[in-house]
Amino acid sequence: MRNTVRADLRRDPSRPVYVISVAAELVRVHPRTLRIYEVEGLICPARTPSNIRLYSEEDIRRVTWIRHLTQNLGVNLAGVRILFELEERLGTRILERLYEDAQPADEDRGSEVDAASNIAVAKETS
Repeated sequence: MRNTVRADLRRDPSRPVYVISVAAELVRVHPRTLRIYEVEGLICPARTPSNIRLYSEEDIRRVTWIRHLTQNLGVNLAGVRILFELEERLGTRILERLYEDAQPADEDRGSEVDAASNIAVAKETS
């Protein structure tokens, strides 16, 4: 029975287990970035009695979404907050849809950037 309890604890994605340095390494950001996300209200890590931040798998997943939205889709942190609030209020998976919709859009955006660059170069040479 004791092994069953341990297995359940390990599988609980809401259980805070990662200190800030480990969490930052998992999502490939600087620990300061995680602190900024916390100040902005985008994540809320648990705290130990001695005030050490502990991040759960859910927190890690949320930071991954924040990074995707900011790095790949150009959403600022205020926009990320709004998307998280909408998702929570509506109870739908808005972020998953954005991710799916962004795949072809990223390819299109690349060709648009190339076309814009070509136009700018043509104007400079004229």
